[in-house]
Amino acid sequence: MKAVIQRVSRAKVTVDSEITGEIQKGFLVLLGVMAEDGEAEMKLLAKKIAEIRIFEDENEKMNLSLSQVDGSVLVVSQFTLCADISKGRRPSFIPSAPPERAKDLYEKFCKELRFLGVSNVQTGIFGADMAVELVNDGPVTIIMNTDEWLKK
Repeated sequence: MKAVIQRVSRAKVTVDSEITGEIQKGFLVLLGVMAEDGEAEMKLLAKKIAEIRIFEDENEKMNLSLSQVDGSVLVVSQFTLCADISKGRRPSFIPSAPPERAKDLYEKFCKELRFLGVSNVQTGIFGADMAVELVNDGPVTIIMNTDEWLKK
């Protein structure tokens, strides 16, 4: 699985002029599910996001996690993170999981975040044309890829 995590002061996703998810302080997570991803990758990524310490403490050091700042998460499906751009000028999306498999892991990922103690998990609508707005705090943006962790 691949994810882009942005620490935000606020974020929202809109579909057809209707807000489907909105948060204040927390993370906007753009989530891409690869064809070979399964439960292990989903749980690993959810745990890493729930526990990563990228909020500042009283000494202005990135030392606090989501739960320590009562943060929220807005998860947006983003199959384009799975694009292969190694050949030509048009991306190939063959590496991405089929939609039904990706949707299942996306929903399980959101449930896993809740299970891990993230009290407010908001979402977009899987497969919809979404407008995402955010105010990146820092800016802090981190790219995560479970393939890199599992190979080590």
